[in-house]
Amino acid sequence: MPAAPPAAALTASDLVVRRGGRTVLDGLSATFPAGAVTALTGPNGSGKSTLLDALAGVLDPSAGRVTGLPADGVAYVTQAVPPTVLPLTVRATVAMGRWRRRPWWRPPGRDDRRIVDAQLERMAIGGLADRPLEGLSGGQRQRTLVALGLAQGSRVVLVDEPTAGVDRDSAALVVAALAAEAARGVVVVHAAHDAAAIAAADRVVTLA
Repeated sequence: MPAAPPAAALTASDLVVRRGGRTVLDGLSATFPAGAVTALTGPNGSGKSTLLDALAGVLDPSAGRVTGLPADGVAYVTQAVPPTVLPLTVRATVAMGRWRRRPWWRPPGRDDRRIVDAQLERMAIGGLADRPLEGLSGGQRQRTLVALGLAQGSRVVLVDEPTAGVDRDSAALVVAALAAEAARGVVVVHAAHDAAAIAAADRVVTLA
């Protein structure tokens, strides 16, 4: 994909976020620069997924704010979707990433198909393009969901636990793809427990 337009850093300022009746994030401030991969670390329950939800704009903070969100939205890859939720082929799933780039009534164009094909190859799932998502292994499904997110071409990419429960080859492909997005000038933030994924990041933000 071509170089992304210059993106300002994504910034969280004095965030207070409540979920399930409790305060999960309390006064959190952090900056996530463009052109770098930032790994969010910390124990289970420390608020990594909640922070990603707030950064993505899908969870409103009780106080504080997030600035730097692109007008055309972020690419947000949540934790692996159960296979029965999306009874689609791999190609159709990745093509969903292009939906907001065109009017609903316009069929996919040449550029859309080219980008989808490129992400399928990038994630080494081109040979699985016509397979149903529900028939994939955990690693293959995770690579498909990451390809879906990257197909959006957003200036901000957020991924929740991209290497959790996947094989070593799948994890390496995902980590390399995120690094390549950062090299294009994209803001990349992912939550991680995997030591290799954390070591590969440019920055680490640890939640307590």
